Amino acid sequence: MNDSPIAGEYIVVKALENGVNIIGLTRGQDTKFHHTEKLDKGEVMIAQFTEHTSAMKIRGRAQIFTKHGICESGQ
Repeated sequence: MNDSPIAGEYIVVKALENGVNIIGLTRGQDTKFHHTEKLDKGEVMIAQFTEHTSAMKIRGRAQIFTKHGICESGQ
């Protein structure tokens, strides 16, 4: 795996309702949406921060698991 500090971080998103959106945002001078996924209740996605992905936006009720802990969106 790449040892770059901007690559390799993973998060796990577990949908707690149907229609949870995960939106990947680009890195660089202009931040843009570059990828979206839609999850239904109970579905899980494992996502990785890379040299292209600097942030993720999560819409809907979901649990987000990171090395820093667990948080919940859409409450």
